[in-house]
Amino acid sequence: MLSNWLIWLLIGYVAGSIPFSLLIGFAKGVDIRKQGSGNVGATNVGRVLGKPYGIACFLMDVLKGALPVAIAGQFIDHSTVAGQWQWLAVAAACVLGHVFPVWLKFKGGKGVATGFGVLLGFWPTLTLPALGAIVVWIICVLIWRYISLASIIGALVLPVFLILINKFHHHQNVVDVLPFLIVSCLLGLLVILRHRTNISRLLAGTESKVLQKKSQPSE
Repeated sequence: MLSNWLIWLLIGYVAGSIPFSLLIGFAKGVDIRKQGSGNVGATNVGRVLGKPYGIACFLMDVLKGALPVAIAGQFIDHSTVAGQWQWLAVAAACVLGHVFPVWLKFKGGKGVATGFGVLLGFWPTLTLPALGAIVVWIICVLIWRYISLASIIGALVLPVFLILINKFHHHQNVVDVLPFLIVSCLLGLLVILRHRTNISRLLAGTESKVLQKKSQPSE
């Protein structure tokens, strides 16, 4: 029913808008918005408070996307195209809640972790493509040590993995997963737009790296 779907949209937005990075920062006596890059995301938490807190924030941001989508999928009939769009709308609400949280005057994070979470919730259509994208993300971080660049590349390869995996593993044509393909492309576009300043810093050579190699002591 439409009313039930609207309730799931609200649940998705509220869940996505939970500012775990800010809550973790407050628990440590830090306003994450005033430290590091000022972004309320897992990357900045790790930069300011340390890697364990950054990882914890990342996992919580993933879960706040995955759980509402996975649970909503049990109540929405996604065997039809209309049902697929309704299910995808719940996922969009989760990501928009993270990016534009009402509690923080609509100034949220960049949506990468929560976006990854909602993809995992679409079992099995988007789960495997999302895992493929996160493998690419990890490889990019290890090679270039830029979280932002890895996130952009991961977002770009997601639709490619979606097409390949559903064609050769699930034996589905593109038309069978078209709503999911459209949304994965839009999600990738959102990630890129949210990384505009990072792209500028990457081009200028001023973007911060992770996993920096320790300098050798002078003799």
